[in-house]
Amino acid sequence: MFCKRPMTDCYKMVSLTAEKVYILGITLGGRAFRPSDWAERLAGVMSQFRPGGARPGSHMAYSPWCVPTSVHGIRCVIVDERLRGHEVMAWDFCMNFAKDNALQVFHGVPPAP
Repeated sequence: MFCKRPMTDCYKMVSLTAEKVYILGITLGGRAFRPSDWAERLAGVMSQFRPGGARPGSHMAYSPWCVPTSVHGIRCVIVDERLRGHEVMAWDFCMNFAKDNALQVFHGVPPAP
């Protein structure tokens, strides 16, 4: 569900037990986030964080823990909770990216608009 409380409270909705966190390309104010390829850029930065660690050529594919996709026709990044256990600074980077850009964050699949 969409958090209508002050922005700092919305990010507390991401629980420690969530398996996947969805960062949507829609701001808390309801506007589309730009640039349009933001999801691919964020996932590209996270490509080195993967099960078994970075390997030669791993920068050529997205990490299974941070995947760009679309949900309900909205660009998003799905961040797997296992990223936090592997590299907490990478997890914090993703969550802070969402917070700094006032993006909607959901644990579990977001509801249809």
